[in-house]
Amino acid sequence: MRATALNQRLLRGQTPSYERLQARLAEDGTAQASTPQVLHCGWGRLLIGHTYPDAASLAADLLGEQPGERDIALYVAAPQQVLAQAPQQLFLDPSDTLRLWFSDYRPARRPHRGFNIRRAGSDSDWQAINRLHQQRGMLPVDPTRLTPLHKGGPTYWLAEDSTSGVVIGSVMGLDHCRAFHDPENGSSLWCLAVDPQCPRPGVGESLVRHLIEHFMGRGLNYLDLSVLHDNRQAKNLYAKLGFRDLQTFSLKHKNGFNQPLFLGPGPEAALNPYARIIIDEARRRGIGVLVNDAEAGLFSLNHGGRRIRCRESLSDLTSAVSMTLCQDKQLTHRAFARAGLRQPEQRLAGSPEDNAAFLAEHGSLVVKPVNGEQGQGVAVDLQDAAAVEAAIERARQFDSRVLLESYHTGHDLRVLVIGFEVVAAAIRRPPEVIGDGRHSIGALIEALSRRRQAATGGESRIPLDAETQRTLHAAGYDYDRVLPAGIRLAVRKTANLHTGGSLEDVTAQLHPQLREAALRAAHALDIPVVGLDLLVPDATQAEHVFIEANERPGLANHEPQPTAERFVDLLFPLLRQQS
Repeated sequence: MRATALNQRLLRGQTPSYERLQARLAEDGTAQASTPQVLHCGWGRLLIGHTYPDAASLAADLLGEQPGERDIALYVAAPQQVLAQAPQQLFLDPSDTLRLWFSDYRPARRPHRGFNIRRAGSDSDWQAINRLHQQRGMLPVDPTRLTPLHKGGPTYWLAEDSTSGVVIGSVMGLDHCRAFHDPENGSSLWCLAVDPQCPRPGVGESLVRHLIEHFMGRGLNYLDLSVLHDNRQAKNLYAKLGFRDLQTFSLKHKNGFNQPLFLGPGPEAALNPYARIIIDEARRRGIGVLVNDAEAGLFSLNHGGRRIRCRESLSDLTSAVSMTLCQDKQLTHRAFARAGLRQPEQRLAGSPEDNAAFLAEHGSLVVKPVNGEQGQGVAVDLQDAAAVEAAIERARQFDSRVLLESYHTGHDLRVLVIGFEVVAAAIRRPPEVIGDGRHSIGALIEALSRRRQAATGGESRIPLDAETQRTLHAAGYDYDRVLPAGIRLAVRKTANLHTGGSLEDVTAQLHPQLREAALRAAHALDIPVVGLDLLVPDATQAEHVFIEANERPGLANHEPQPTAERFVDLLFPLLRQQS
């Protein structure tokens, strides 16, 4: 297949006007609807720019965007003319448009493994898609608003884990011939989303390839897509598949969702997700924001003469004493002991003989620095004296004082307490990979780490350090070993999010005694915001032991729970919103 003259002009940036397109269609003998073509995708409308007779009508339609939706005008030949109609309300999308000519496409040499791709259709499918969209900061899909397929509407596809049946990816495709009688027989891809906690490699690429091959099978010629100009990871994937830049333009309406695109990077652009989620909520309520130190996550919130300084979720409302009680794990243990809370046995690391005696008493130990965060220097389930001594030396890189604790099995439960109310609870799971029979364990870890970094703004990654290596060796593997297809392998014992762990929200299932114990712990520390870490057999059971308290918990980790809303309620009670 070769590109027609019209599409060659598109590639050179010469998008046809309405009149020229109609003339071209007449030459080709192709019918074209006389009315502008608009398609609803469940999250907003696609307005096909070159089907509009003039700039004013396109601008008017784009200004008709409904609240909570995101409309996109694409293939706009003269964007300056449309922007001139409403310069305060419309903007030029900075995303890049890419095109793959199917004549340039080369199929994958090996098929994907471990998941299936199918069309979405049931209510549970739409719920799964919206879960993915929420995780990736995308608007949800309302399937009742979709343009029907027989009228040119889109199709959504799912990638479903073959073992668990969990939906791990989704993508939307649009057949341009059906949608707007495209004389060039094109198609487009939208809303590619992959679960950031998915341990299987290649899901995003497989969804893109599936859409390409589906439209090739329908006799179409190319696939277009839009990608943020600075999304290097996605652009590398598309370049690998043969996509090239397409010089065309898209326009959008200025709304809250699009704000980062038309305002550009401000001082908060360098803030991590844990600070941004609070700032976004504060601005939504009209609270003034001053970024003091973006790299450190420091900012100030101001409203009605009240000023609160924050470092992410740590604020002026947390006293220095309460903060110290959390940071020093010995003090945390004592405070919880006075409150009668269940905890592991604990002691400071001493001589090798004393450490070995403590190990013999409990059979398995946890080693951690007295003052540490983000899982640094923590080693879990150590069962021989040599491993304990090696872990102690690693932990001393973060604090000269090192703790030994009795090891307890169970799930790692994080309970978030704000204003002495339980706001969220989540099971934290250690990072694990699933073998495909082709890639080494090291390659699987690096791929999962890239996905976790992309999903968390660089906050989560799996370090290829001594603890990861120890975990692999304990399971009988190393970095160079190819993991057999379908085999699941935990690559660290700890479930800390900063070292690649993942979260499963269990707020609704939390046992009442766990809620009560979490509140007792927060009162024991006298702290208004705290993330409490427990080991539990299950979130629905009362059995537990407390292991840590975090004075600066990451609020962004607990979506869809209203963590930022409750935090801002605490800081500015006069602006408190109803739960």
